[in-house]
Amino acid sequence: MPRGLNKVIIIGHVGRDPEMRYTPSGRPVTSFSVAVGRTWTSSEGERHEETEWFNVVAWGTLAEICKTHLAKGYQVYVEGRLQTRSWEDDTGKKHFRTELVANEMILLGDRTLDQHYTSDDDSDGYAF
Repeated sequence: MPRGLNKVIIIGHVGRDPEMRYTPSGRPVTSFSVAVGRTWTSSEGERHEETEWFNVVAWGTLAEICKTHLAKGYQVYVEGRLQTRSWEDDTGKKHFRTELVANEMILLGDRTLDQHYTSDDDSDGYAF
């Protein structure tokens, strides 16, 4: 099968404080949301705005860094790959969730917070 590319880069604002938990094997995983806004002008000259929300998951050392250094409202650069997972609830209904699995994160905005962090692994793990 030919090799493909699954790479996502976003710059936006953290929508909720990161939540960190641990897998049964003790590996840290942190999840948070990022809001990315865009504006455009229609052909009639009307200005439009829209916000796209991304669910972000970080693993290992990067998960710990995200939990420690990010908070709601912070501007952040996140790079990683998209991953969609599915599960069935107790009633048998199938659910899907698409997440950005982060391998790099840079704090933006206030220059005193400007730091660059990279994931310590290339795991294909799931957030749950």
